[in-house]
Amino acid sequence: MRLIDLSQPLFDRAPNCPVHPPVSFRRTADHPADGWRMEEITMATHTGSHLDAPLHKIAGGRSISDLPLETFVGPARIGDVRGLEPAAPITAELLAVKLPGLVAGEIVLLATGWGERRAMTDEWLYRSPFVDPSGARWLVERGVRGVGIDHYSIGGSGPLNAETHTLLLGAGVWVVEELKFPEEVFKLSAPQKFWALPLNWPGCSGAFCRPVLEVG
Repeated sequence: MRLIDLSQPLFDRAPNCPVHPPVSFRRTADHPADGWRMEEITMATHTGSHLDAPLHKIAGGRSISDLPLETFVGPARIGDVRGLEPAAPITAELLAVKLPGLVAGEIVLLATGWGERRAMTDEWLYRSPFVDPSGARWLVERGVRGVGIDHYSIGGSGPLNAETHTLLLGAGVWVVEELKFPEEVFKLSAPQKFWALPLNWPGCSGAFCRPVLEVG
């Protein structure tokens, strides 16, 4: 078995959603003076590679700890939508072309190319491609288990963001955001086994995860 890492690294002042607190990594102890090394980390729960549970958008929805771990492991296929213009919508029509043969219960991972552009720029912060409501409905209607994207928000930063999240999370479809796709994944046959286990944070609306593809 081999694992392909789909996560984004986290570090002090890492790029993140502009309405969230800045990412902070502070060393609080170090060798040789203290005899060990330790860090203090501050950031929102929806930072870096992370999972959204229904509670993130749906009042009374299930939290990340309400979902069985098995929910976050399953067959996944990559929808390669690289080449879209900034702020382009990922529509139902586009998904139908890019995801032929999609089966209920599968996980869809959308590669926009914005994972490679991750930086505190206007383009990355505010002009990413996004799943529009028609695309969200298309995914829900096909019974997907989860949806991922290589940006901090599957709905982008515009006015449709809330509707896209509501459609997906309201249907019980979890979301994984801030992925990064190495070039080798586009040569794999579909589907591949995907893992994204959340940290054990009872009652939270989301959690950090380490998303990987299992191959071999």
